[in-house]
Amino acid sequence: MSAVPNLPEELSHAGIPTGPAASVNGHSATKPATNGDHVGTNGAVKAPATTAAEADANYVYSLHDAPVENCRPIKVIVIGAGYSGIYCGIRLPERIRNLDLTIYDKNEGFGGTWWENRYPGCACDIPSHSYQYSFSPNTQWSALYAPSWEIRQYLNDTARKYSVDRFTKLKHEVNDTWFDKDQARWHLKITNLETGQAFEDDADVLISARGNLNNMAWPDIEGLDQFKGPKMHSAKWDQEYDFKGKRVGVIGTGSSAIQIIPALQKVEGTFLSCFARGRTWISPPFGKQILDQLGLTSYQIPPERRAQFARDPDGYEKFRLAIEEDANVIHGVTIRGHPLQKAGQELFRQMMKERLKSRPDIFEEIVPSFSPGCRRLTPGPGFLEALTEDNVDYIKTEIERIEPTGVRTQDGKLHEIDVLVCATGFQSSAPPPFGVRGLGGRTLVDKWADRADSYLSLATDGFPNLFMMMGPNSAIGSGSLTMMFEAVGDYIVKCVRKMQKENVRSMAIKKERVRDFMAYADAYFDRTVFMEDCRSWYRKGGKGDKVTGLWPGSSMHCIEALRSPRWEDYDYEYLDREHGGDDNRLGFLGNGWSVNQIDEVHTAWYLYPEFLQVPLAPRPEDNWFYQARAFSP
Repeated sequence: MSAVPNLPEELSHAGIPTGPAASVNGHSATKPATNGDHVGTNGAVKAPATTAAEADANYVYSLHDAPVENCRPIKVIVIGAGYSGIYCGIRLPERIRNLDLTIYDKNEGFGGTWWENRYPGCACDIPSHSYQYSFSPNTQWSALYAPSWEIRQYLNDTARKYSVDRFTKLKHEVNDTWFDKDQARWHLKITNLETGQAFEDDADVLISARGNLNNMAWPDIEGLDQFKGPKMHSAKWDQEYDFKGKRVGVIGTGSSAIQIIPALQKVEGTFLSCFARGRTWISPPFGKQILDQLGLTSYQIPPERRAQFARDPDGYEKFRLAIEEDANVIHGVTIRGHPLQKAGQELFRQMMKERLKSRPDIFEEIVPSFSPGCRRLTPGPGFLEALTEDNVDYIKTEIERIEPTGVRTQDGKLHEIDVLVCATGFQSSAPPPFGVRGLGGRTLVDKWADRADSYLSLATDGFPNLFMMMGPNSAIGSGSLTMMFEAVGDYIVKCVRKMQKENVRSMAIKKERVRDFMAYADAYFDRTVFMEDCRSWYRKGGKGDKVTGLWPGSSMHCIEALRSPRWEDYDYEYLDREHGGDDNRLGFLGNGWSVNQIDEVHTAWYLYPEFLQVPLAPRPEDNWFYQARAFSP
């Protein structure tokens, strides 16, 4: 049998050099160096050198018997099967050979937060044509702001199309995770929710793709548990409950409430008491100008237009690009004093005033003193109009407590209700609901007690081999969120490949680099509207003095920042030769062979058109590719 993996037997004795005569899993089986000894070409251990010079003179290296690609086996576990987890389930097997991948999700289907959120009116609050994977365009969105069930279907279809289901174990809840330093592996306790069986699993790399819209945030109001009627959170909706003829209390004025209120207002016989905990800007619809150019007078995309998109992919691509470009040119709205911020504020004010012209009192009560963008901007189709209806009471007086039959406000009035809806969002910067223990047994809960800190939103010190999709400071204040998913996912894939190729057993971000990123984020946000006086999930606890929810920059800024990892920002531990590694940091150079030569496939891939980068003549610098995006190593 050939010592070179997969080398045909008929060639193995034909004078082709094959490296050491014996190998295990493609690695040299000679005895590893121990206690500073050096391994000779015959596998014998030489006596240790007494000086550095003598060490250099005596050092003889034994080749690592594997091709230069060094695709050693590596195991990855992903927690979560929403947008981020599905992306991992596509890109990891695409780009990492010899991969053992498992994706765990507690829900019954793909979708993450879109599987869980099923409240009436639940929909995307940014254009659906921007809220999709770059490589998987959907021409059949029924509306500019697609309903949640369509997004859920899109994610399920994409996962099935790319066979992510072969790696995925649904209805499996992760209960606990911990890093074993001696093994350099993450261990997990998991429960099969169908059978109740608990078991353990482990991996070289753990990726948390559970998102930041996962931990429900119930309002901290006295007496909440005393209410005798049905009580539901927007993220855990009782779809069997009949709201017809009911008095409904709604707490919140965030994205969920803005969608729930107009939906429930239309239910026959309902009366809504809407308890507004803060003021909010309602923005003009994102992408509305693009719809106007298409001659569409509503947010619905008619079947004939969808059919045209399907027949004309190029036309659809232009439509999609226009929406994406529209989202990326408004970043100035997030900067205090920027001309776009000033113009936007006046535009929003006039639009809201027009939509509330029948109730100027509500206009005065809802328009904030803080700038647009301090809280998440939401277009809220139908929300302002719903507030003007006779069966809606918009209540600005602060809640004093919840009582068995209703909500008492600070003016002493009891608002009697039959059902209470808490549209109060999520604890977006909280640690996962399961245990996460890193080096020394320290928990993520303890580390993030004062502030959820991170490096580029995707790693934190003291937790080697753990990467996060949608970790702290990961959401986007302007631009495309799905492109953020992809940028973070691509970065993590590069980390996994580096660990695999270079025999890295442990990869841990340096504490100093976490500190640097946090300092950068604080300095950046000081210039933005996000630090103004408003209640927002962007900040810790809604009112904290640090922005923990947003990336410090635009989505285009994020994509470029994550494009080329700064490997020097990490500390590394390496596998020794006994465990498939090497005693030479350049051991990944292998045995002088490429895997393509061994497999005898694609042995001139560098001439394939897909890999060629033909310079533009006569002036290479005029190449549009590098004008659109600067070169990065």
